[in-house]
Amino acid sequence: MSPTIQAVLWMTGAIVSFSSMAIAGRTLSGDLSSFEMMMYRSFIGLAIILTVGAVFGKFGEIRVDRLRLHGLRNLCHFTGQNLWFSALPLITLAQLFALEFTSPIWVVVFAALFAGEALNRPRLFAVALGFVGAMMVARPGVGGDPLGLAIAASSAIFFAGSIVSTRMLTWTETTFGILFWLTVMQAVMGVVTTGWDGHITWPSAENWPWVVMIGLAGLLAHTCVTNALAVAPAIVVTPMDFLRLPAIAIIGAAFYAEPFNVWVLLGAALIFAGNYANIWAETRQKRS
Repeated sequence: MSPTIQAVLWMTGAIVSFSSMAIAGRTLSGDLSSFEMMMYRSFIGLAIILTVGAVFGKFGEIRVDRLRLHGLRNLCHFTGQNLWFSALPLITLAQLFALEFTSPIWVVVFAALFAGEALNRPRLFAVALGFVGAMMVARPGVGGDPLGLAIAASSAIFFAGSIVSTRMLTWTETTFGILFWLTVMQAVMGVVTTGWDGHITWPSAENWPWVVMIGLAGLLAHTCVTNALAVAPAIVVTPMDFLRLPAIAIIGAAFYAEPFNVWVLLGAALIFAGNYANIWAETRQKRS
């Protein structure tokens, strides 16, 4: 099987996983807080990771010499994911996913500010298009709930911090090691943020399948994207990832009567164009 076909299969799994997590999160939003969803998701993921580690002898891959970076990575991801879940009931699924796709734009900005990377012409082009696209999605004043849009846009910033930290961790860490500390640290963060007031909601019988779906989908989505990038370059994987937007727009229309919004699709197209142009330029530069 060719690497491209393998990447397509992995990204199909990622699209299904992200969409499933969005549906489950919206279903639970009336009964569980975002912190509670993250706590249960982390414990379910931790149970899976410990099982995999025991069965396949992976515990030797766990390292403790970069815990500060793991902590930063997981604090960013925990914050971003909580903001993402908080925005779910406030705006359309298409708006949420479109604003999430601005994360690579913030990665470019952070790399320039904190890693000393140059803001060359393709990167500036990506940032400009991403900003214009985000404004088209949000359309301040007419694009939807302002608070929900602000929360979704903020989640992308924290996801970008998680992406940069993950890139740095991959220099020395395996996927299993990263996922182990992800589930352990975020389980602790979930307990602290959920239980600070002494009250933690136990899911009802009808809610448990949705809670399990969030736990499985979250872990599977990370696994699928990581494996897709392992077998195919980002310039091939990124367009597949953006297929999440039309897929979730169809789901929103079918299950939640959300109208198709041409501005959201056009804005997302600009965000994609900026990201893809930057990846294409980076790939071309490396080849030359």
